[in-house]
Amino acid sequence: MIYDFNRITDGHNTNSIKTDLAVARGKPADVLPLWVADMDFPTAPAILEALHNRIDHGIFGYSVPDEKFYEAVKKWQKNEHNFEVERSHIVTTPGVVFAIACAIKAFTKEGEAVIIQTPVYYPFKNMIIANNRKLVTSSLFEKNGKWQIDFEDFEKKITENNVKLFILCSPHNPVGRVWTREELTKLSEICLRHKVIVFSDEIHNDFVFEPNVHTVFSTISKEAALNSIVSTSASKTFNLAGLQFSINFIQNLELKRKFHDERDKTGYDEPSLMGFSATQAAYEHGKEWLLALKLHLKENLDFLRNFLVQKLPKVRLIEPEGTYLLWLDFSAYGFSDEELDSLIVNKAKLWLDRGTMFGEEGKNYQRINIATPKPVLEEALKRLSTALSQK
Repeated sequence: MIYDFNRITDGHNTNSIKTDLAVARGKPADVLPLWVADMDFPTAPAILEALHNRIDHGIFGYSVPDEKFYEAVKKWQKNEHNFEVERSHIVTTPGVVFAIACAIKAFTKEGEAVIIQTPVYYPFKNMIIANNRKLVTSSLFEKNGKWQIDFEDFEKKITENNVKLFILCSPHNPVGRVWTREELTKLSEICLRHKVIVFSDEIHNDFVFEPNVHTVFSTISKEAALNSIVSTSASKTFNLAGLQFSINFIQNLELKRKFHDERDKTGYDEPSLMGFSATQAAYEHGKEWLLALKLHLKENLDFLRNFLVQKLPKVRLIEPEGTYLLWLDFSAYGFSDEELDSLIVNKAKLWLDRGTMFGEEGKNYQRINIATPKPVLEEALKRLSTALSQK
């Protein structure tokens, strides 16, 4: 099939937080939103067909996935990520952030420490603080245009704070790293040495730019598999976030029991019917659409890179290894974060994500979502170029 990812679909007046909350969030009504990690494309036709079939049936009662669902999940993980999954290892949740909150409550007590690597997806921090745990951060650092792990600092912070849980972002949002097997192995060894459980958020695992390869944390070693929870979803891959469904792989039966118990304490017994129906359809029939989408994202990345070289050479792109969220460095302009934000929002009329949302290491950075039609991205970059040329 031919998929038109350059067709513009208006998201306004659809209850979308991306398009309909600008004024409520203090932005101009006419701002162009490239912030939150929703894509601006309708999902794959096979998924729409599966959802229409559910709607036509007309009954939306309590439901659970059947064996076909689990087989679709297992096959996808095996074919796409060389990850052997057993049905008994799977626990469903209504989202990865929900799963993070369950893990925090299952594996730590109030006041105990949880470590994250900043700059990182800000709900990690929010869930730790909201659940009255001690937030510990280990800063990533940039070297030669590539963000790196400070392993010495990571281990030092663990020992100093008696850390109990590590929330890993893999692939990393927002710096775009796809961690190598060697890097993940070092992290695993440190966590095993200090009895730190690993929660690996792998929701962006289907978006990796060659020659990089995503490594599922559970595949590093048997010991890593028994010391971790791997969480993912079809939501980023197929633009299904609003259907509230994610999948967690837990091979250690004791960890699974504790996690499952915390999930059940929330009253969450049956998963979203539309969520698991869409996920099954995605994993059974969505591959062709995804391959076409990846080509479109690569074209958008190439366009943005060339635009920066020609029109905005002072804006530095951190070359992404994965995700469709790009990390842009504006430090050459010498703006404060407040000045940069004001220029982007009020002059360029763009809504991006401010770098310091992800941690202080994000100072002078902005995150932009390129999962949009090329004409939208082109308009956004033209607005940015015009606004910066006036300074």
